[in-house]
Amino acid sequence: MRLRPSSLPRFALLGALALATALTGAPAATATRLPDQSTKPTCFDTGGAGTIEEQRLDNGVAGGPSVPAEILSRTGFDRQVALFTKLLCAVPSRAAASTLVRVQGEALWRTATHRAQHPQAAPALPSTDDRGLYWARISMALALRQWQPGFGLGTAERAELIRNLEYSSRGITSTRFSPGVRKILVTGFDPFTLDADIRIGNPSGANALTLDGQRWKVNGKTYEIQTAVFPVRYTDFDENMVENALRPHYQGGPQHADLVMTVSQGRVGIFDLEAFNGRRRSVSSIGDNNNLWGGGTITAPVVSPSMPAGPEWLTSSLPMARMSGAVVPAQFRTRVNTSVLEIPAGQTTPVRRPDGPTPGSIASEGAGGGYLSNEIAYRNTLQRDLLDPTMPAGHLHVPVLKFDAANTTQITDPTYEANRDQIIEGSHSILRAALR
Repeated sequence: MRLRPSSLPRFALLGALALATALTGAPAATATRLPDQSTKPTCFDTGGAGTIEEQRLDNGVAGGPSVPAEILSRTGFDRQVALFTKLLCAVPSRAAASTLVRVQGEALWRTATHRAQHPQAAPALPSTDDRGLYWARISMALALRQWQPGFGLGTAERAELIRNLEYSSRGITSTRFSPGVRKILVTGFDPFTLDADIRIGNPSGANALTLDGQRWKVNGKTYEIQTAVFPVRYTDFDENMVENALRPHYQGGPQHADLVMTVSQGRVGIFDLEAFNGRRRSVSSIGDNNNLWGGGTITAPVVSPSMPAGPEWLTSSLPMARMSGAVVPAQFRTRVNTSVLEIPAGQTTPVRRPDGPTPGSIASEGAGGGYLSNEIAYRNTLQRDLLDPTMPAGHLHVPVLKFDAANTTQITDPTYEANRDQIIEGSHSILRAALR
């Protein structure tokens, strides 16, 4: 079922219409009406293969219809994808293409955060559903990959447009704080393990969408929260997306944050405040969203080729004792997790240490594991140590989001929706406990 244009924020509609007018020279006759979607754009080579991640757009459950298409339709993001492809065919130059991608990417992010913070009426998926943003971005990236413009566009130039879409649609280019407030930066992640279940969402991403732009009053102080959502892809980490996003908030000036917390989905039933972050990758049982592996194992962990110089282990500086006492929904518990897997100095066999690493050891798994959750925590706290060692910074793992056990085909169910809302409620409570 298709949502009406009014299901999208008015600022997104007006911005899109203004951009369409600038690019095509056509007058915008009605300020609340989207361009006609009935004519299929013809400037794409749809035979061009997308990435592994993009190829999942056609995937259904047990041979059924496309799950991503249903999610896009029931969140209203299908309209933004259609508008983007229509405008792309009208772009007259590389400079105009760059503007289009940036404006539409940021409009996609603003629409997602606006939607997450305003109730939605059935048949739309609930406001806190993060999956529409993910699949819209994937659809728009595929469109850029398959686009055949009427002017020359080299491989590097196309890649730069896709990079700009990634940054602008993830909140990275819009984490700008207002003056006169305490500044909190929170991140999340895209859905992952989509080959196991194409229906999956990520509660850390949903949490980020619900928090972006929020202002909280705590003990007479005003806190403003800005957020971003990261990909589950090793390549983006190797290209320093994390540093590019976080560094401006550690460097002083009006955008200097007062607390930076990275967030990801972790273990069943537990909110984990991860105490120790390891420098290396070691997961060999699961690939990223393009089915690429990080290259390490628990016996031979590796360091990302782009990782800045730093120690083997870093520690969280979040007020974890206070945060672990936050009230969360009854089915969950919160703990400060100090367990790591290390290769002790002079040895070759990994050893589990419940109370943190020993001197001279090699990081096989941080408290947050050996995957990208641990890596974003390490990259975050390394920026802290390099630029502002007094900054409260660290990582929170939220519980795993689950469907009802009886639901193996539908894209949502009451258990799934309630579970996601409860994880978000607990995440907000834990963050609020950090503020004083």
